[in-house]
Amino acid sequence: MDMKLQGKKAIVLGGTRGIGRSIAETLAGEGVSVAICARKPDQVDEAVAHLKGLGVQAFGGVVDVTDGDRLKAWIGEAGTQLGGVDIVVSNAGAMAQGHNPDSWKQNFELDVLAAVNAWEASEPLLAAAADSIGDAAFIIITSISAAYADRASSYGPIKASLIHMAKGLARQHASRGIRVNTVSPGMVYFEGGVWHMVENNMPEFYKQALSRNPTGRCATPQEIANAAVFLASPLSAYTNGVNLIIDGASSNRVNF
Repeated sequence: MDMKLQGKKAIVLGGTRGIGRSIAETLAGEGVSVAICARKPDQVDEAVAHLKGLGVQAFGGVVDVTDGDRLKAWIGEAGTQLGGVDIVVSNAGAMAQGHNPDSWKQNFELDVLAAVNAWEASEPLLAAAADSIGDAAFIIITSISAAYADRASSYGPIKASLIHMAKGLARQHASRGIRVNTVSPGMVYFEGGVWHMVENNMPEFYKQALSRNPTGRCATPQEIANAAVFLASPLSAYTNGVNLIIDGASSNRVNF
């Protein structure tokens, strides 16, 4: 399917592995020039080289997204390097699961404040794109854990706050042609990822978690990327303020 993305420019936070890497590669496969950032220089260099090999312009930065000033500066640099920005994907996450103050702080600074700072820095760039072509997209990767509360944890509430923020931004900026949507994955498996580590270190818990999913498996990063890129594309031009759950029907909530 042609997603009408050829020639667009995108920024992906946390774009070197897992979901973020798949999103960057999927965008590049659609002809989108991509800027990615992460904390490890070797991973950034490898990912950028791979993206360039897909035939698009690619730009990378070593960025700790909890450093708001550095993140904002890098987004500005990326916009200059790419010659504009049509799409921003906020994908970085701390994944801290505890209920202690440190876990709350880690999740808040890496998930929420990074998204807030990314929006603040990229909003003028997205507005310029929307003024020019009528559509720009800001996508936040959240989690189905936003809907679960089996025990007190910082992770779910933090993800829920991102969904709430996105809805407000969507309504506030819809008239300008800027769309804001979220994608909430369930279990996503990739080598070196959380569920890979759970499988290796807590095999019984991993089996129990899989048994609660009607599909009997985890999602792949590519399956999440496909949905995120579709939401970012002009094919979704009337889709705004949506939280798209991709969990293999493991949750029993009704979305309406």
